[in-house]
This record gives sequence, C-alpha cells and structure tokens, in this order.
Amino acid sequence: EMVESVRQYGVLVPGICRARTEGGFEIIAGHTRCEACKRAGDTTMPMIIKEVDDDEATIIMVDSNIQREDVLVSEKAKAYKMRYDAMKHQGVKGNSLKAMSEETGENEKKIQRFIWLARLSDTLLDMVDNKKLPMAQAVDLSFLSIKEQVAVVDVMNKISELIEQKKGFKKILQ
Repeated sequence: EMVESVRQYGVLVPGICRARTEGGFEIIAGHTRCEACKRAGDTTMPMIIKEVDDDEATIIMVDSNIQREDVLVSEKAKAYKMRYDAMKHQGVKGNSLKAMSEETGENEKKIQRFIWLARLSDTLLDMVDNKKLPMAQAVDLSFLSIKEQVAVVDVMNKISELIEQKKGFKKILQ
C-alpha cells in the first residue's frame, strides 16, 4: 500500500538522516518510506538532515516508530527500552519515566511494563505479539533469567504436546 501511495502522491513526510563521519548519510527515521521509494522506482526521497549524536538519533528513531499504528508489543518494548537507555545515557535529570510519559502521553507504569518486557527472550516476546501469552504474565516472566525463561518455554511446549496427545486419544476413542 505504501509503494502505491508513493507512486501516486510521492513521499508526504520526509525522512530524517544525519551525516556519517566516514561520508554519506545514515537514515534515522524513514527506512520503510525509503524502501517504498525504491520499490516504486524513485531514486530520491525528501530528507531532513539533523546534526545529532547517537543518543539523540536513537530517541528520534524510537519516537518515529512508536507513532506507527501497527506497532507490535515487542517493537514497543524494545523501542521504549532504547529510548529510556538513551535518556539515561544523556544524563536526563530526574525521572526518565516521567519525562517519557509526558513526551509520549503514555502512562508511566505502562512504559515501565514495556521496558520490563524488553528483557524477555525472543520466543516469549513472539508469544506476546501473537497473543499466546498475556502481557501481565509476560511482565512477571521478564524478571526471570534467560535460562529460566527457556525452561518456562520448554514446560509450556511439553504441556501443549500433552494437550494435543489427549485430543488425539479422544478422537481415537470416539
């Protein structure tokens, strides 16, 4: 849909990039629009060039991705964690969660939960994204080590196998 929109109307919102020390530019925000331009046959795309350090670039990238309508829980979790870390690295005075809440309009507690979710294994994050693991339980699991999370996933898989076997036995008996 985006490729067709670019063909018909062009890029409506410019991307954001920064100059690289070794030459050229690095896209900070607008990667998907850039790919849509390529697929539409365009060789250029409107860009805003900003002079920003790595932390500022991370914050811009996170903010632009969080605004998408179709953001997965895992994407939001990783984005908020990156933004939180960048703000801490910048030495943001006071409560970074409160600052993030004010800037994003999202509740502080909810932001904190997303940051905790970023500590989950990829397997558990996929389960949250696919609505196979509720967020509240996922937050609880985020306090486990990765090794413990792997063990939880193994147990969950074994339980699923047993349930499927039981269904198979019921069919045979019928």
